[in-house]
Amino acid sequence: MRVLVPNLGSTSLKYQLIEMDGEKVLARGKIDRIGSAQADATFWDSNGNATQTTDAIPDHRAAIKMLLRGMGQLKLRGKQGRTMDAVGFKAVHGGVRYQGTFLVTDDMLNAMSDLIPSFPVHNPVYIQAIQIFRELLPDVPLVAAFETGFHITIAEEACVYGIPYEWTKKYGMRRYGFHGATHRYVSERVPVILGRSPVGLRLIACHLGGGASVCAILDGKSVDYSGGFSGQSGLEGATRNGELDAYGMTYLMEKENLSTARIREVLCTRGGLFGISGLSGDMRDLEEAAAKGHQRAALAIKVFVYHVKKYIGSFAAAMGGVNVLSFAGGIGENSSYVRQQVCRGLEFLGIHLDEKKNRAPGTGDRVLSRADSPVLVLLVYTNEEIIVARETVRVLKKSCAV
Repeated sequence: MRVLVPNLGSTSLKYQLIEMDGEKVLARGKIDRIGSAQADATFWDSNGNATQTTDAIPDHRAAIKMLLRGMGQLKLRGKQGRTMDAVGFKAVHGGVRYQGTFLVTDDMLNAMSDLIPSFPVHNPVYIQAIQIFRELLPDVPLVAAFETGFHITIAEEACVYGIPYEWTKKYGMRRYGFHGATHRYVSERVPVILGRSPVGLRLIACHLGGGASVCAILDGKSVDYSGGFSGQSGLEGATRNGELDAYGMTYLMEKENLSTARIREVLCTRGGLFGISGLSGDMRDLEEAAAKGHQRAALAIKVFVYHVKKYIGSFAAAMGGVNVLSFAGGIGENSSYVRQQVCRGLEFLGIHLDEKKNRAPGTGDRVLSRADSPVLVLLVYTNEEIIVARETVRVLKKSCAV
């Protein structure tokens, strides 16, 4: 079975076409600066040969059409004469009813629409893209693998807010958990790296990037997560505010005379690392500026590191210890400085980073801890697309859709 996995951003589209028999990537590509007259598109075949173009791509419809044309030109027809047998989407939030992986339905899209106020960036893009794929590929099954699905194992006491319980039941107002594809991948990959069963493994997974989160994984299952009802709470992101007291938000709304729509926009686009530094939400820019004496850039890094460390400590307490600490994501993979600062001071938990290994360049999964460290520190390069593709195949086989 061949599964196309599109990964959508507000101005970007990446994809992989995966042959699930052997999990071979047949083609992949990315389109950047959607909405621009000078959008960049790069497509790779299975041999790594690249084709690059620059063209006007006014919207996601045009980008998806370009994607489909590009795959058609690679002549990747399968046994039934189809380029793909299914499309799997890394959807974000579908509420209480849609925690897991599901065939796309109108009811599911309506549930995603209801949550647009909580996910104003992600949900609209995926709803639109799913509708476009439905129109362009009417005979191809579409599947949505929700990011919240991996966290369905979190116990009620860890996800219920201290609000009137009828609001929890009526509106699904509770903590969920996101970045499910990457945390699921890490939960499966780490036992393979260690050559052991996930049973008894206490893993704290740090996905650090423009969107960041920490997940407590016990016996291969999510038991706690740094976020909340939406992706805004938890760790600071590139432009997301992170934790914010509910009364503090209403206070700001009154003082600044902000509507709910306006404060939502401000917290989503001017918060986080960008809001603290006043400079950038990109950790690379912040590290460079901090090295030159930019105090607010340095403060943004310190705030980010401090909260990552706090979650590590609290999750170790929740699980009764920790065996493995893993880093993934753009910051987790590329910033040796952030990894060093996060691990510094956690020696009491048995976390001892090897400074030489941490600074050494390289690619691929690897151990960053000292040989005598009771807790292993790992760098894991996630593969969200293969998780979505596997989930797509599982659901389609279960539903007899293929």
